[in-house]
Amino acid sequence: MPLLRQRLGKVLGGAIQASDYELHCGAIKECHSRSPIAQCLQRELEQRFIRTIRQCSRLKTTQALAKWWAQASQEHEVAAALWATLTHARCDALLQEQVLQDIHMLQHQLGSANRADLQKLSAVMDENGVLARELAQVQARSTRLLQERSQWIEKQAAELLRLRALLVGKDTLIESLQAEIQALHASAPGLKSRQELALQLRQQSAQIAELEQRLHKTEQQWLDERQRKVKPAPPPPSACPQPAPSSSQAPSPGLDAEQPQQAVLCVGGRQAAIPIYRQLIERIGGRFLHHDGGEEDAAAKLDASLAAADWVICQTGCISHDAYWRVKEHCKRLGKRCLFVDKPSRSSLQRALSGLRPKIQDQDPLRRTVDRE
Repeated sequence: MPLLRQRLGKVLGGAIQASDYELHCGAIKECHSRSPIAQCLQRELEQRFIRTIRQCSRLKTTQALAKWWAQASQEHEVAAALWATLTHARCDALLQEQVLQDIHMLQHQLGSANRADLQKLSAVMDENGVLARELAQVQARSTRLLQERSQWIEKQAAELLRLRALLVGKDTLIESLQAEIQALHASAPGLKSRQELALQLRQQSAQIAELEQRLHKTEQQWLDERQRKVKPAPPPPSACPQPAPSSSQAPSPGLDAEQPQQAVLCVGGRQAAIPIYRQLIERIGGRFLHHDGGEEDAAAKLDASLAAADWVICQTGCISHDAYWRVKEHCKRLGKRCLFVDKPSRSSLQRALSGLRPKIQDQDPLRRTVDRE
């Protein structure tokens, strides 16, 4: 439309104030006769599609032209093929009617494709919003961790400065004490020899005390030996029977084997969020199982995963229809508990698991202690 407005303004010699619809209808009306506007549009289209027109001019029969149109209408350059076919000399009324019918149906197909693209775009925008919120949460957490890390580094730097100052003070004290010791040695030349003599005296006193203890022990042994020679030795005491081991000392029987954890199967969900699902399920004491709901894993594997699961969580927005009905029919037939989650997000799964947590922990007698985040 901007190009049409520019071309018609050039032909008419001024700016056009009409709306796009009025401009479109006026241009079509002018093309009913050989007018300056029709000639301008003819030249514009001939120049724009000159390559396709030259390619189509090699066709000499109507049948060849119809065959070429059937093939060209399936490609991207439909506008060029339409103009080249309708302006060809071998285009009769029957072929013209067929070309217009094909273009009419193509418009319907393009409208349907456009609506489907808009629906996909809306779904992608919704998912983008979910991912953006999760990314904002992760970024906020990263910022908080960086701030905590910076505060810890500042504290460590302050502690390092304090320790360095303390070390410098100790080095200064050591140097001053060494200077005092040197001054004492200088004031008392025989101090070192007197200290060595005092050390030797303490060592000799310790040796004398040890010898006195050994002498006293030897005298006591000699007196005991002399008394035994004078008096008869008393009869040896009768052997006392050893007491039988009490029943309380018997080895305790072994503990029972640990029962297996409850298996929780998560069907569907985004591939990037699988570690988050695993973390949430393992935090409540469950064993994590996963099936993508028929996107990449074979549908036959779903039956095996359902048979091995004790609890089922179904991400209804991220699985195929066949997988949804398989999960629903299996859980209904075997009486397994199945939780349906609409949105594939961490918060939705946490809300679904809030009711599942006590049931799994009641059936697991050796459940693990879960640390709070």
